[in-house]
Amino acid sequence: MVFKGGQVISTVKGADPRKLSDIIKKLSAEADIDGSGGPSAASSASSGWIGASLPRGYDDVTDQVDARGLDLLNSDSSFGDARTLFDEGKPSALNVGNGNANPNRTEKQKDWVESDTDEQLMLFIPFQSTLKVHTLHITSLPSKNMGQESDDLPMRPRTLHLYTNRAHVLGFEEAEDLPATQTITLQAQDWDDATGTAKVELRFVKFQKVSSLILFVADGDGDGDKVRIDRVKIIGEKGEKRELGKLEKIGDQGGE
Repeated sequence: MVFKGGQVISTVKGADPRKLSDIIKKLSAEADIDGSGGPSAASSASSGWIGASLPRGYDDVTDQVDARGLDLLNSDSSFGDARTLFDEGKPSALNVGNGNANPNRTEKQKDWVESDTDEQLMLFIPFQSTLKVHTLHITSLPSKNMGQESDDLPMRPRTLHLYTNRAHVLGFEEAEDLPATQTITLQAQDWDDATGTAKVELRFVKFQKVSSLILFVADGDGDGDKVRIDRVKIIGEKGEKRELGKLEKIGDQGGE
């Protein structure tokens, strides 16, 4: 039986994959009409907007981020802070011209992050529980203002270095001297045209007991001086709750 709003809206008897597929497609279309996300948005275990489909068997576990412990280096204070990246709402850049802007957000509030002195960003993400992290969803919606010079326009991230189970944020020079748990280079085709979201699939075996994650954006995808990120989503499995304030390094986190 399929429920919506507490009511049974459909019943499937026996093993009928085709009928189940039809029901799922119908519910997905209804969700898009309701404005819960863009064409590539998908439902998740956590409430809120999500910019890409979820891998089978895994959930959006972004609600496990310990917002009080977040740290972000080299961000421009004219824009949002680290908590902005984990906002459950749809990015305002996707609402331009469609009348779906968040009524609680003023025009002066910028719900994204931009780097400050150069294109690098360092984001420290502690978790409330130990996670198995399968995928990251990174949303970046840089302006396409044709009146600006290309050097003035923010870029999307290109090279990402990930570090697990660190007790605090790394300095930029420190990070460059440490082997990353994984390094990813994003290509233009990795970004969804509708939602501006890239699905960053991780080497799952290296992200089995993650109590914290550091995302180091080393450079952007162009010649500019700024990088922009609108949202970050964590996709995986929840594990045991940890005692907040006692983040410990777990094991040896070797590089690639």
